[in-house]
Amino acid sequence: MALDLSIVDKPLEPQTFSYSWKDTVLYALGIGAKKDELDWLYEGRGPKVLPSFAVVPMFKPMLDCVVKTGGDLSMVVHGKQGVRVHAELPPEATLSTVARVRGIYDMRKFAIVVIDCEIKDTSGKLLADTTSQIIIRGAGNFGGELPPKEAKVAEVPKGQEPDFRIEEKTSPEQALLYRLSGDWNPLHADPEFAARVGFEQGPILHGLCTFGYMVRHAAKGACGGDPSKLTAFETKFSKPVWPGETLVTEGWNVAPGKIALQVKVKERDEAVGTASWALART
Repeated sequence: MALDLSIVDKPLEPQTFSYSWKDTVLYALGIGAKKDELDWLYEGRGPKVLPSFAVVPMFKPMLDCVVKTGGDLSMVVHGKQGVRVHAELPPEATLSTVARVRGIYDMRKFAIVVIDCEIKDTSGKLLADTTSQIIIRGAGNFGGELPPKEAKVAEVPKGQEPDFRIEEKTSPEQALLYRLSGDWNPLHADPEFAARVGFEQGPILHGLCTFGYMVRHAAKGACGGDPSKLTAFETKFSKPVWPGETLVTEGWNVAPGKIALQVKVKERDEAVGTASWALART
């Protein structure tokens, strides 16, 4: 089925998303938060909300944009994710998200759909904006344009050891836990479905789960364990991760408040999150 290019640059209707502190804690657990991160896990301390939680109210409006392309959803994988935080997310709120397809690009073997979202509170205050790149495998070669080149925010310095390295093993059930934050794709739960769409090894971890681990690790390595200091972060999902594998985030402080990042899987010594970076208040 041909992709519907007419949806480009046409914002969808705003979608509301209401949540409580239980949802923010469930998200934190889904991206690996441990008992020493109690501020984000216990309502007696707020709880505080991890800045990457912005992908939760983003997810359904973003997915609705993907559906409107007419692409085969069974062939969809997450290619890249970025978030910019404008204000701290509260532990309980009703938010409004507007999603818009910025472009649909032809990579010959696959298509890339770039989707921007703005997330505001009920007063209209902008809390976060996000950019998602979604890959639809097998949907390329439709005669479209290549994506425009993007400016590089922070690059890993060649030949330089990282300023920090944080290693953390995911659980075999990590994807089953993360999916409770709203991404019900059977690719992350059903072995038969995963094999049918090319992942014979089994269900893969959500890219946004790996993203959340990276954000937690960046906060630990560059912000003294305070995620609220992070104002923006992005990664490209270069390779799949399987639940139970060990994620290793390496970071380089390339300038004040600017961190270049790379995420690897220890067991395969393979980079799974590349062209990654974070910005932080100094």
